[in-house]
Amino acid sequence: MKRRDFSFALAGAGLSLAVTTHAQGGPVEGREFLRLATPAATALAGTDKKVEVVEFFWYGCPGCNAFEPMLDSWVNKLPADVLFRRTPVGFTVPQQLHQKLFFTLERMGQLDKMHKRVFAAMHIQGQRMLTEKDIFAWVKAQGLNEAEFTGLFRSMAVDSKGRQARALSDAYRIDGVPSIGVQGRFFTSGSLAGRADRVLSVTDFLIQRSRQGA
Repeated sequence: MKRRDFSFALAGAGLSLAVTTHAQGGPVEGREFLRLATPAATALAGTDKKVEVVEFFWYGCPGCNAFEPMLDSWVNKLPADVLFRRTPVGFTVPQQLHQKLFFTLERMGQLDKMHKRVFAAMHIQGQRMLTEKDIFAWVKAQGLNEAEFTGLFRSMAVDSKGRQARALSDAYRIDGVPSIGVQGRFFTSGSLAGRADRVLSVTDFLIQRSRQGA
């Protein structure tokens, strides 16, 4: 799903679009992945030898929902030198509400348990959760502490996490979801790679390239 008008405009995006063909039919820069002209910040310490991988998603995105099981299986097999994290996008007001839902569950220590339930609520049970009232009702139905959730949901800490997430998606020049950023330098998406499984194989390629410092 694409941002705003759902077009993937590359002009003026601050991206290096040089096309390089790789051996053995590997991913092609400028076609299946893009390199950022200005690197995005990572959560890694300067001396950390890990490679950071960030999934950009939105709970309301059908493509993200379909991608989630495949991504989850891939994440469970990642080597120890890869740091994976999810970042919800916030292009629109409903998306920003879902950002707050994500970060509130994270602060409550409930994200691992509830992440898939949120997708299921929206895409299987038909709960769109477009207002605070919708979200709070869903939280109550899950048996979570509604008062604790509400307080965190409206807190400065969660607002700050949302702003950081939006800054990161801007730094990666994310224009649609699901997309994956690697090491603050590369990103790929379903639109670029062509299909969901190809997104992950391109990501594997970018992880190896980042290890090599390329």
